[in-house]
Amino acid sequence: MTQSRMSNQLGANLTSYYAFEPEPALEGLAAAGYRYVERASVRGVVEHVPLEANAATIDKTSQLLAKHDLTAIGLGAHSDLTSEEGLRDGRLTVDLCSRLAIPIFNTAVGGVFNENEDEALFLANIDGLAGYAEERGISIDLEIYGTLTGTGRKTRDLVEKVGRANVGVTYDTANCEYFAGVCPEDDLPETLPAVIHCHLKDTVGGERVWNFPALGEGCLDFAKLLSMFAESGYADAFTVESERQLGITPQLEQVDQAMRQSRELLAEVGLG
Repeated sequence: MTQSRMSNQLGANLTSYYAFEPEPALEGLAAAGYRYVERASVRGVVEHVPLEANAATIDKTSQLLAKHDLTAIGLGAHSDLTSEEGLRDGRLTVDLCSRLAIPIFNTAVGGVFNENEDEALFLANIDGLAGYAEERGISIDLEIYGTLTGTGRKTRDLVEKVGRANVGVTYDTANCEYFAGVCPEDDLPETLPAVIHCHLKDTVGGERVWNFPALGEGCLDFAKLLSMFAESGYADAFTVESERQLGITPQLEQVDQAMRQSRELLAEVGLG
Protein backbone atom coordinates (compact mmCIF):
# COMPACT_ATOMS: atom_id res chain seq x y z
CA MET A 1 0.00 0.00 0.00
CA THR A 2 1.16 3.57 -0.63
CA GLN A 3 1.96 5.48 2.57
CA SER A 4 -0.06 8.60 1.71
CA ARG A 5 -2.71 9.55 -0.80
CA MET A 6 -1.61 10.92 -4.16
CA SER A 7 -3.27 14.10 -5.40
CA ASN A 8 -2.63 13.56 -9.13
CA GLN A 9 -5.54 13.93 -11.52
CA LEU A 10 -7.07 10.52 -12.22
CA GLY A 11 -8.89 10.13 -15.51
CA ALA A 12 -10.19 7.44 -17.80
CA ASN A 13 -9.06 6.70 -21.33
CA LEU A 14 -11.98 6.70 -23.77
CA THR A 15 -10.25 4.19 -26.05
CA SER A 16 -11.57 1.67 -23.53
CA TYR A 17 -14.97 2.41 -25.10
CA TYR A 18 -13.80 2.11 -28.70
CA ALA A 19 -16.87 0.05 -29.67
CA PHE A 20 -19.41 2.51 -28.26
CA GLU A 21 -20.75 6.01 -28.82
CA PRO A 22 -19.41 8.85 -26.63
CA GLU A 23 -22.50 9.50 -24.52
CA PRO A 24 -22.91 6.06 -22.91
CA ALA A 25 -19.15 5.97 -22.37
CA LEU A 26 -19.17 9.31 -20.57
CA GLU A 27 -22.24 8.30 -18.59
CA GLY A 28 -20.55 5.12 -17.40
CA LEU A 29 -17.36 6.93 -16.40
CA ALA A 30 -19.23 9.62 -14.49
CA ALA A 31 -21.24 6.95 -12.64
CA ALA A 32 -17.97 5.24 -11.70
CA GLY A 33 -16.73 8.47 -10.13
CA TYR A 34 -14.25 9.72 -12.73
CA ARG A 35 -13.99 13.48 -13.27
CA TYR A 36 -11.32 13.54 -15.98
CA VAL A 37 -11.01 11.83 -19.35
CA GLU A 38 -8.54 11.32 -22.16
CA ARG A 39 -10.55 11.77 -25.32
CA ALA A 40 -10.05 9.61 -28.41
CA SER A 41 -9.64 10.43 -32.08
CA VAL A 42 -7.77 7.63 -33.84
CA ARG A 43 -8.75 7.56 -37.49
CA GLY A 44 -10.47 4.32 -38.42
CA VAL A 45 -10.33 2.95 -34.86
CA VAL A 46 -12.19 5.24 -32.45
CA GLU A 47 -13.35 8.71 -33.45
CA HIS A 48 -15.40 10.03 -30.57
CA VAL A 49 -14.42 13.46 -31.80
CA PRO A 50 -13.29 13.48 -35.46
CA LEU A 51 -10.06 15.22 -36.41
CA GLU A 52 -11.99 17.38 -38.90
CA ALA A 53 -14.83 18.16 -36.46
CA ASN A 54 -16.78 21.30 -37.33
CA ALA A 55 -17.82 23.92 -34.80
CA ALA A 56 -21.20 22.31 -34.19
CA THR A 57 -19.58 18.96 -33.40
CA ILE A 58 -17.07 20.61 -31.09
CA ASP A 59 -19.92 22.34 -29.23
CA LYS A 60 -21.91 19.10 -28.97
CA THR A 61 -19.02 17.11 -27.57
CA SER A 62 -18.17 19.88 -25.10
CA GLN A 63 -21.75 19.92 -23.89
CA LEU A 64 -21.64 16.15 -23.36
CA LEU A 65 -18.60 16.52 -21.12
CA ALA A 66 -20.25 19.32 -19.17
CA LYS A 67 -23.45 17.30 -18.79
CA HIS A 68 -21.51 14.56 -17.02
CA ASP A 69 -19.21 16.93 -15.09
CA LEU A 70 -16.12 15.64 -16.89
CA THR A 71 -12.99 17.52 -17.95
CA ALA A 72 -10.73 16.46 -20.82
CA ILE A 73 -7.04 16.37 -19.90
CA GLY A 74 -5.64 14.66 -22.99
CA LEU A 75 -6.39 13.54 -26.53
CA GLY A 76 -5.29 10.12 -27.77
CA ALA A 77 -4.87 10.41 -31.53
CA HIS A 78 -2.23 8.00 -32.80
CA SER A 79 -1.11 8.58 -36.37
CA ASP A 80 1.94 7.39 -38.29
CA LEU A 81 4.37 10.27 -37.86
CA THR A 82 6.82 8.66 -40.29
CA SER A 83 4.39 9.27 -43.19
CA GLU A 84 3.11 12.44 -44.85
CA GLU A 85 -0.49 11.40 -44.28
CA GLY A 86 0.14 10.68 -40.63
CA LEU A 87 1.98 13.97 -40.21
CA ARG A 88 -1.03 15.82 -41.67
CA ASP A 89 -3.22 14.05 -39.12
CA GLY A 90 -0.75 15.07 -36.43
CA ARG A 91 -1.25 18.71 -37.35
CA LEU A 92 -5.00 18.24 -37.39
CA THR A 93 -4.71 16.75 -33.90
CA VAL A 94 -2.78 19.76 -32.64
CA ASP A 95 -5.49 22.00 -34.09
CA LEU A 96 -8.18 19.88 -32.45
CA CYS A 97 -6.40 19.99 -29.08
CA SER A 98 -6.31 23.76 -29.38
CA ARG A 99 -10.00 23.98 -30.25
CA LEU A 100 -10.91 21.66 -27.36
CA ALA A 101 -8.54 23.37 -24.89
CA ILE A 102 -6.72 20.08 -24.29
CA PRO A 103 -3.02 20.41 -23.38
CA ILE A 104 -1.78 16.87 -24.17
CA PHE A 105 -1.65 15.07 -27.52
CA ASN A 106 -0.83 11.39 -27.03
CA THR A 107 0.54 9.47 -30.03
CA ALA A 108 2.93 6.75 -31.13
CA VAL A 109 5.74 6.93 -33.67
CA GLY A 110 4.07 4.68 -36.24
CA GLY A 111 0.47 5.11 -35.20
CA VAL A 112 -1.68 2.09 -34.39
CA PHE A 113 -0.62 -0.25 -37.17
CA ASN A 114 2.95 0.48 -38.34
CA GLU A 115 5.62 -1.14 -36.17
CA ASN A 116 8.34 -0.93 -38.84
CA GLU A 117 9.00 2.69 -37.97
CA ASP A 118 11.75 4.66 -39.67
CA GLU A 119 13.54 6.63 -36.97
CA ALA A 120 15.14 9.08 -39.39
CA LEU A 121 11.78 9.94 -40.98
CA PHE A 122 10.19 10.36 -37.57
CA LEU A 123 12.93 12.68 -36.36
CA ALA A 124 12.69 14.69 -39.56
CA ASN A 125 8.94 15.13 -39.09
CA ILE A 126 8.57 15.56 -35.34
CA ASP A 127 10.58 18.76 -35.01
CA GLY A 128 8.22 20.82 -37.14
CA LEU A 129 5.15 19.23 -35.55
CA ALA A 130 6.50 19.87 -32.06
CA GLY A 131 7.17 23.49 -32.94
CA TYR A 132 3.62 23.83 -34.30
CA ALA A 133 2.28 22.35 -31.04
CA GLU A 134 4.52 24.47 -28.84
CA GLU A 135 3.16 27.66 -30.40
CA ARG A 136 -0.28 26.52 -29.24
CA GLY A 137 0.74 25.46 -25.73
CA ILE A 138 0.36 21.73 -26.41
CA SER A 139 2.69 18.89 -25.47
CA ILE A 140 3.21 15.78 -27.61
CA ASP A 141 3.58 12.61 -25.57
CA LEU A 142 5.05 9.52 -27.21
CA GLU A 143 3.38 6.42 -25.83
CA ILE A 144 5.23 3.19 -25.19
CA TYR A 145 3.96 1.44 -28.31
CA GLY A 146 5.55 -0.29 -31.28
CA THR A 147 9.19 -1.05 -32.01
CA LEU A 148 11.15 2.17 -31.57
CA THR A 149 9.23 2.91 -28.39
CA GLY A 150 8.55 -0.61 -27.10
CA THR A 151 9.93 0.14 -23.63
CA GLY A 152 10.11 3.21 -21.47
CA ARG A 153 13.89 3.36 -21.77
CA LYS A 154 13.73 3.29 -25.58
CA THR A 155 10.99 5.92 -25.58
CA ARG A 156 12.99 8.21 -23.30
CA ASP A 157 16.05 7.79 -25.52
CA LEU A 158 14.00 8.80 -28.57
CA VAL A 159 12.50 11.79 -26.76
CA GLU A 160 16.02 12.93 -25.87
CA LYS A 161 16.98 12.71 -29.55
CA VAL A 162 14.00 14.93 -30.39
CA GLY A 163 15.25 17.49 -27.89
CA ARG A 164 12.04 19.47 -27.57
CA ALA A 165 10.76 20.66 -24.19
CA ASN A 166 7.15 19.90 -25.16
CA VAL A 167 7.82 16.30 -26.25
CA GLY A 168 7.75 13.69 -23.50
CA VAL A 169 6.64 10.16 -22.64
CA THR A 170 3.24 8.64 -22.01
CA TYR A 171 4.14 5.68 -19.84
CA ASP A 172 1.80 2.71 -20.39
CA THR A 173 2.20 0.21 -17.57
CA ALA A 174 1.22 -2.78 -19.72
CA ASN A 175 2.74 -1.97 -23.10
CA CYS A 176 6.36 -2.65 -22.18
CA GLU A 177 5.24 -6.18 -21.28
CA TYR A 178 3.29 -6.55 -24.50
CA PHE A 179 5.84 -5.13 -26.95
CA ALA A 180 9.11 -6.19 -25.29
CA GLY A 181 8.39 -8.68 -22.50
CA VAL A 182 9.77 -6.20 -19.97
CA CYS A 183 8.31 -5.78 -16.48
CA PRO A 184 7.23 -2.17 -15.78
CA GLU A 185 8.75 -2.31 -12.31
CA ASP A 186 12.15 -2.75 -13.98
CA ASP A 187 11.46 -0.36 -16.85
CA LEU A 188 9.82 2.55 -15.07
CA PRO A 189 12.77 3.93 -13.04
CA GLU A 190 14.81 4.67 -16.17
CA THR A 191 11.83 6.39 -17.79
CA LEU A 192 10.40 8.52 -14.99
CA PRO A 193 12.40 11.72 -15.66
CA ALA A 194 10.73 12.02 -19.09
CA VAL A 195 7.18 10.93 -18.16
CA ILE A 196 4.48 13.61 -18.40
CA HIS A 197 1.43 11.33 -18.65
CA CYS A 198 0.68 7.76 -17.62
CA HIS A 199 -1.79 5.12 -18.78
CA LEU A 200 -2.60 2.73 -15.95
CA LYS A 201 -3.34 -0.58 -17.64
CA ASP A 202 -3.12 -4.15 -16.39
CA THR A 203 -2.00 -7.21 -18.34
CA VAL A 204 -2.09 -10.95 -17.91
CA GLY A 205 1.59 -10.74 -18.86
CA GLY A 206 3.74 -12.03 -21.67
CA GLU A 207 5.10 -10.62 -24.87
CA ARG A 208 2.46 -10.16 -27.58
CA VAL A 209 -0.38 -11.37 -25.34
CA TRP A 210 -3.20 -8.89 -25.98
CA ASN A 211 -5.25 -9.18 -22.81
CA PHE A 212 -5.66 -6.00 -20.76
CA PRO A 213 -8.33 -6.57 -18.10
CA ALA A 214 -9.56 -4.35 -15.28
CA LEU A 215 -6.84 -3.22 -12.91
CA GLY A 216 -6.28 -5.91 -10.32
CA GLU A 217 -7.19 -8.79 -12.64
CA GLY A 218 -3.77 -9.05 -14.26
CA CYS A 219 -0.23 -9.49 -13.02
CA LEU A 220 0.81 -5.90 -12.27
CA ASP A 221 1.40 -4.54 -8.77
CA PHE A 222 -0.19 -1.08 -8.84
CA ALA A 223 0.60 -0.31 -5.21
CA LYS A 224 4.29 -0.70 -6.00
CA LEU A 225 4.12 1.18 -9.30
CA LEU A 226 2.28 4.11 -7.73
CA SER A 227 4.82 4.19 -4.90
CA MET A 228 7.55 4.53 -7.52
CA PHE A 229 5.72 7.43 -9.14
CA ALA A 230 5.15 9.10 -5.76
CA GLU A 231 8.77 8.72 -4.69
CA SER A 232 9.90 10.35 -7.94
CA GLY A 233 7.72 13.40 -7.31
CA TYR A 234 5.54 12.71 -10.35
CA ALA A 235 2.76 15.33 -10.30
CA ASP A 236 1.05 14.81 -13.65
CA ALA A 237 -2.04 12.86 -14.67
CA PHE A 238 -2.93 9.18 -14.75
CA THR A 239 -5.61 7.74 -17.03
CA VAL A 240 -7.08 4.26 -16.67
CA GLU A 241 -7.33 2.01 -19.73
CA SER A 242 -8.86 -1.46 -20.22
CA GLU A 243 -8.90 -3.16 -23.64
CA ARG A 244 -9.84 -6.75 -22.75
CA GLN A 245 -8.86 -9.63 -25.06
CA LEU A 246 -8.01 -9.29 -28.73
CA GLY A 247 -10.92 -10.16 -31.02
CA ILE A 248 -13.53 -10.10 -28.26
CA THR A 249 -15.78 -7.05 -28.23
CA PRO A 250 -17.07 -6.54 -24.69
CA GLN A 251 -20.57 -5.48 -23.73
CA LEU A 252 -20.99 -1.91 -22.51
CA GLU A 253 -21.76 -3.17 -19.01
CA GLN A 254 -18.47 -5.08 -18.96
CA VAL A 255 -16.47 -1.98 -19.83
CA ASP A 256 -18.33 0.06 -17.21
CA GLN A 257 -17.58 -2.62 -14.63
CA ALA A 258 -13.90 -2.77 -15.57
CA MET A 259 -13.51 0.99 -15.27
CA ARG A 260 -15.37 1.09 -11.96
CA GLN A 261 -13.38 -1.82 -10.56
CA SER A 262 -10.13 -0.18 -11.68
CA ARG A 263 -10.98 3.07 -9.93
CA GLU A 264 -11.84 1.21 -6.73
CA LEU A 265 -8.52 -0.66 -6.84
CA LEU A 266 -6.61 2.61 -7.25
CA ALA A 267 -8.48 4.18 -4.35
CA GLU A 268 -7.40 1.24 -2.18
CA VAL A 269 -3.73 1.84 -3.01
CA GLY A 270 -3.79 5.59 -2.54
CA LEU A 271 -4.84 7.27 -5.79
CA GLY A 272 -8.13 9.04 -6.40
